[in-house]
Amino acid sequence: MLKKFFIGGLLIALAGLFAFRFLQHGTRETPPVGRWGRRLPRVEVALVERGRIEEVVSVVGSLKAQRQVDVMPKLSGRVIELRVDRGDRVTAGELLARLDDAELKQQVRRAEAALKVAEAAEVQRRAELDNLLAELERYRSLHQAGVISSQELDQMRTQVAVARAQLHLAAAQVEQAKAELRELQIRREQTRITAPMTGVIGKRYVDPGALVNPNTPIVTILDLETMVSVIHVPERELAQLKVGTPATVLVDAVPDIRFTGRVIRISPLLDPQTRTGEVEIEIPNRSHMLKAEMFARVNLRLPSTRETLLVPRDALVYRDAQPGVFVLDADVVRFRAVKTGRTKDHLVEILDGLQIGETIVTRGANLLKGGDRVQVFQPPVHAGGE
Repeated sequence: MLKKFFIGGLLIALAGLFAFRFLQHGTRETPPVGRWGRRLPRVEVALVERGRIEEVVSVVGSLKAQRQVDVMPKLSGRVIELRVDRGDRVTAGELLARLDDAELKQQVRRAEAALKVAEAAEVQRRAELDNLLAELERYRSLHQAGVISSQELDQMRTQVAVARAQLHLAAAQVEQAKAELRELQIRREQTRITAPMTGVIGKRYVDPGALVNPNTPIVTILDLETMVSVIHVPERELAQLKVGTPATVLVDAVPDIRFTGRVIRISPLLDPQTRTGEVEIEIPNRSHMLKAEMFARVNLRLPSTRETLLVPRDALVYRDAQPGVFVLDADVVRFRAVKTGRTKDHLVEILDGLQIGETIVTRGANLLKGGDRVQVFQPPVHAGGE
């Protein structure tokens, strides 16, 4: 009997629990549903507005070191020492390589000996001249006393003149020997190849033991403190640029960093085929993050602005590479293909496909299909975020 009473109480409790759950479920608000009974996706929307956008020229180019030098020897010879390799930092005047100078060393010694011979000959000629000058004075005294004739005096004068000329010749030979010695010393110094500027070794072309000549590069030195990029700007935008115009540079290697630069040169000559002109951009690179020949995207901000239709970047979706947006009609979205223009921060310019005041889906647009019903999460916001 007790067992039956217990089972009956348990059944009554279960029935009460089910009734409570049913009543509780019935009081909840039924969420909106779409096709096939699924809940409607919640999205955010914005109004298509008119705003002002800066004129920006976006072009691509490559980065180069502002200064780049191929170091070549000034004479032929065999490389006996190479002190640097790729990536090494060097300072102006630092020894990079040495050529074999054994032959030049011997030539310098021979030139030094020849100079000593010339200097000794000059000393001898000077002593001979001094002796003849003393003899000339004695001949003058004898001529005045009538001991010697005028002809003998003239002969002595001629000997003095010849001795003076020989002294001048000996002095010239000394200068010639000095010049030849200095030339050989310079050539010997040129076997020491030094850095013409401070920078980084970009390339090394030879190894020790290689035979080089004045047309053979040894290494390439790059000055990476400042980078440049030569870009080609269409003639319409080129007319608005001037030296000093700021530029923003983006590189794929460090996509999270925007580098700043400025225009330093504008070519006065346009390419007749493309109707573009060369513009040189200077980019400081004190962190040395930029490397030569990196691919760069350069954005130049022009001084002019214009009015246009703007939508948030989040609203753009792509269908087979065709950009478009979802336009809200009541609670149904329709895909609308658009033609985009320039960007401004988080906004995109719409050149064709939309009208001012239309409501478009922003957040959640990537999950929709044309004809879907949606639930708007919040009232429409301005495209500019106001």
